[in-house]
Amino acid sequence: MKYCYPLLFAIALLTITTRLNAQKIQVIETSKPVSIRGLSVVNNKVAWLSSSSGYTAITHDGGLTWKWQQVKGFEKADFRDIEAFSDKDAIIMSSGTPALILKTTDGGVNWELKYRNDDKAYFLDAMDFSDKKHGLILGDPIDKKFLLLETNDGGDTWQKLTNLPVAEEGEAAFAASGTCLRMDKEGSVDFVTGGKISRHIIGGPKYKEWFYDYLPIPQGKESQGAFSLDGFLFVGGDYVKTKEVDGTAVYYNPLNSFENGYESTRIPSGYQSCVENVNDKTFLSTGTTGSNITYDNGRTWQQIDTSSFNVCRKAKNGKLVLLAGDKGKIGILTL
Repeated sequence: MKYCYPLLFAIALLTITTRLNAQKIQVIETSKPVSIRGLSVVNNKVAWLSSSSGYTAITHDGGLTWKWQQVKGFEKADFRDIEAFSDKDAIIMSSGTPALILKTTDGGVNWELKYRNDDKAYFLDAMDFSDKKHGLILGDPIDKKFLLLETNDGGDTWQKLTNLPVAEEGEAAFAASGTCLRMDKEGSVDFVTGGKISRHIIGGPKYKEWFYDYLPIPQGKESQGAFSLDGFLFVGGDYVKTKEVDGTAVYYNPLNSFENGYESTRIPSGYQSCVENVNDKTFLSTGTTGSNITYDNGRTWQQIDTSSFNVCRKAKNGKLVLLAGDKGKIGILTL
């Protein structure tokens, strides 16, 4: 069979252009003067968020309307991450001093304090769960070891892991979107770091052993490093020099394990604070410089929006994709 290569190229280009034009982010909510970094999407209808000034919010209609609540007694808390399991059950985590973990089982009407630590060395960065009972919270290093708090009863009690991963000098994690830490269904954990160095740190079953891998991503300053991961894809950059594009996305070939990291050949538009798998090989990333999408596991990216967001998350059970950021901004991605 003879092929008309110019025609095939034109068809491919048209397909890509059509696909990109279909990606739109609709801004829904801008009513609260808060910074949103915690976002958990349960299904196509229910999602929760958490923010500065002690606020949480829930939607029951896929993000079109939100019910806001300032948690009584915690009006100054900066709730950097939230994990929700239904329209009734959710857990929030506060960064800064004191370090706080609260839980609701009645849709946010009441919140119970489950953990508090007034030690100024404690700074909580992110939270994730492998199932409704088992979860971890990552914190910045204390005495040259990363803090990891574990729950096995759905967030009612939390204990520090006994075998903690070692931190190098000047290394920390970023509480930017709650996605510098990920857990899979088997309970294995991955997290990424930044600062003077940027690494991918992996903990196996029961965290008896830790594996460390250096990332080819901007590093050397407190504002640089990897900010988020999902699977074999990592994003970050420099939150001070947000328009710097070098190394803002790195991907690994799953067939080669973690032996070779590659900078994306067409990279996101500057600093990115979050990345999320939304469909098969399709990932969405976002940051203060805008949102980008890849259809090939991170090898090439295209910018689809220039609005500033901090976090993007897909429904655990469904297709809904939401974004959130500063000044109470919330967006819905149309795929």
